[in-house]
Amino acid sequence: MSTFLDISKIDMVFPTPKGDFTALKEVDLKINKGEFVSLIGHSGCGKSTVLNVVAGLYQASKGGVLLNNRHVLGPGPERAVVFQNHSLLPWLSAYENVELAVKEVFSKTMNKAEMKEWIEHNLKLVHMEHAMHKRPDEISGGMKQRVGIARALAMQPQVLLMDEPFGALDALTRAHMQDSLMEIQDELKNTVIMITHDVDEAVLLSDKIVMMTNGPAATVGEILEVTLPRPRDRIALANNTEYNRLRSAVLTFLYEKQRKVEVISNKSATATKGENKTPKIEVA
Repeated sequence: MSTFLDISKIDMVFPTPKGDFTALKEVDLKINKGEFVSLIGHSGCGKSTVLNVVAGLYQASKGGVLLNNRHVLGPGPERAVVFQNHSLLPWLSAYENVELAVKEVFSKTMNKAEMKEWIEHNLKLVHMEHAMHKRPDEISGGMKQRVGIARALAMQPQVLLMDEPFGALDALTRAHMQDSLMEIQDELKNTVIMITHDVDEAVLLSDKIVMMTNGPAATVGEILEVTLPRPRDRIALANNTEYNRLRSAVLTFLYEKQRKVEVISNKSATATKGENKTPKIEVA
């Protein structure tokens, strides 16, 4: 199988008043068509930076991204982004928020009737057809995020990019959203890259879990293949040996391997500072 999305040895360097800051170093990742990939790591490890490079919002300082053998040089409708904040326009209804995206992408290829049918279809995919004419202030946080996902899906993206889309939701709503996302991905076969801090979420949803090292100069530490059969039932998986092995592997990386790296790095930095100090000369 040929690589569908090729993130090829990207560096990301940001200028700061104190000098250049290297956020990413040689991030290399191959993703197949239809895969669900989770990026996980400690805060500040560059997960969102990777997502922004794939989205075309940032240009990598070195390396690049190929999508279906074409260079990613900027934002495009083939890559839709869902943020933690739903980013809906508050004066528009759910239907109208999705309509904005549809008009932007399909104004030359769909007539009004086709656009209406397509908008309603995508709202049904996320179970929001009953509230399509309500404004964001009239619906719950989970419902707002459903509309945000519908808006992204309505663009018919080749890649769906999700930056902690359920991070602000309560546990029960989050579980419902995870189940909905699995249903949608099973039906549409989208390629999905999702940032998460939730280990259970990563194992439940993913085909591949990409574990990032801590920054600066963050990179891919380990990649874990998730071969649990689909469809997945969170209750049935609770006592599944393979599920718990995968969960343990992610936790071990995040809270043991990375902690050891941090300790070594801090000791090295302290020793270097000590070596650079001017010796104190005492006069008797």
